[in-house]
Amino acid sequence: MSALASAAGLSYREAKPEDWRAGDPTALLVHGWPESSYMWRDALPAIAAAGYRAIAPDLAGYGDSAPNPPGSWEHHIEMLEDFRVALELQPTALVMHDWGTLIGLRWACDHPDAITSLIVSDGGFFTDRKWHDLANLMRTPGEGEALMEAFTREGFDAALRAACPGLTDAALEEYWKLFADPVRRQGSLELYRSGDFEKLEPYQGRLATLGVPALVLWGATDPFAGVDLAHRFQQDLPGSELVIIEDAGHFVWEDKPADTARIAADFLARVKP
Repeated sequence: MSALASAAGLSYREAKPEDWRAGDPTALLVHGWPESSYMWRDALPAIAAAGYRAIAPDLAGYGDSAPNPPGSWEHHIEMLEDFRVALELQPTALVMHDWGTLIGLRWACDHPDAITSLIVSDGGFFTDRKWHDLANLMRTPGEGEALMEAFTREGFDAALRAACPGLTDAALEEYWKLFADPVRRQGSLELYRSGDFEKLEPYQGRLATLGVPALVLWGATDPFAGVDLAHRFQQDLPGSELVIIEDAGHFVWEDKPADTARIAADFLARVKP
C-alpha cells in the first residue's frame, strides 16, 4: 500500500498490482463517519491482489484531507466526482461503508456509467429510514454544537471502543483527526444536518437500474444500521449477494478486517470486468 498522495484536494491511499496498466480494473473505496481511508488498510492490498488498482480517499476534513466547507452530503458527492475525474479513473468498482454508502450511491446513480460493481456495507439509502440518537443530537441546533465542543480525546476513544472494542490505538489516532479543529467539527454537523432522507426520493428504484454485480456485506449486530437494511439492499439490487458477518457490529471492517478483506477481494475477483 502506497503512502498518502493527493488529487482534487483529497488525500488518498492506494494499492495496485505491479503489472497494473491504465485501463485495467479500478476500485474506489469510500469511508464513513468518523473514519478515514485508514479503515481500508486491510482491504486495499487484498483488492489489489485481486487485480485492481484500489484507491481510498479521505473525504474533505477527514484523515489527512483539509476541510473544504461546507461539509454537506452534496458537497462530498461533488468532490468525489472531482476526485474521480482528476485521477482519470475508468469505470470502477465502488466499495462503501456507513456515510460512504449515502455519498457513494447518490454519486453512482448520478454517474451510472462510472461503475462496474458495488459493495455496500452498514449504511442506508432509504427514504423511510430514521436517524439514530447520536445523529439526531448532532442534527439539533445548539445541542450539536455543544456536543462537538465537549468532545475530548478520552471521550472519543471510549465511545468508539464501546462500539468497536478491537480498534487499535493507531486507528483511533487516525480517526481523531476529524476533531482536530473547529472547522472539521463543524463539518460533521453540516454532514448530518444535510442528511434529510427525503432527498433520496428521486433515487428510489434507481439502484435496480444500475445493472452491475453487487455484494451486501454487513455486521450482524450493527446497532446504527440494523441488519434489516442489508436485506432491503439485497432486494433493491437484483441478483446481489448477501454476506452477514457474525460477531461484528457497525464497524464491520474494523471488527473483522481479515474476513471483510477476503470476502471483498473474492467478490471483486469473480466480477472483474
